[in-house]
Amino acid sequence: MHTLYTFRRCPYAMRGRMALSLIDTQVEVREILLRDKPASMLEVSPKGTVPVFITNDGQVIDESLDLVIWAIAEHCAEWLKFGGLDTQKAYIEKFDQEFKPLLDAYKYDRRDAEHPASYYRDQALAWLDELEHCLQKQDYLLGDVPQMQDIALMPFIRQFAFVDKQWFDQQPRPNLVRWLEAWLNNDLFTSIMTKYKQWEEGTGGEIWHTSRDHHSEFTGE
Repeated sequence: MHTLYTFRRCPYAMRGRMALSLIDTQVEVREILLRDKPASMLEVSPKGTVPVFITNDGQVIDESLDLVIWAIAEHCAEWLKFGGLDTQKAYIEKFDQEFKPLLDAYKYDRRDAEHPASYYRDQALAWLDELEHCLQKQDYLLGDVPQMQDIALMPFIRQFAFVDKQWFDQQPRPNLVRWLEAWLNNDLFTSIMTKYKQWEEGTGGEIWHTSRDHHSEFTGE
């Protein structure tokens, strides 16, 4: 059985769980606290971030995008319909490199920061405008069906929005608001936000039975 070290509220872990929920498998979920990282996780992934996914044949995947690709490229190629793996992967990497630091500076406002939180929020708006443009004539970022790119970006847009949800919803980006709300209410997302008790070293984790039902919902397969 596969093993997944995860933290419910981490957007990187969310994108990994969303991708895993598209395939038919069983996963032992080990819910951790980032301030109390288990030794067994650090042994296989010393960098100490989630998700950490260990396949049933012992392969360790400890980068969220690598986990998304592992799940989708091998099992759900329809989620790469537009642009293919390389193009979508490059866009997601650019988003992670450019948007995530601004999100962190906005969300985790520090007294010693060079600028106020609103400065970093406003710097991130170019990304929101780009996504709004993508969604003007289609339901998802790349077309009429969701893609890997939607899954990979959504948890971070969610985190950005919930820093000040009222402000976010009142901005002139109705299509981005609509896209996010649709995801927040979709079973593909709500099903991966189940609350588990903190995993304890030496005990069994929660068994998560995933299926292709979520994949079929969007693709009809």
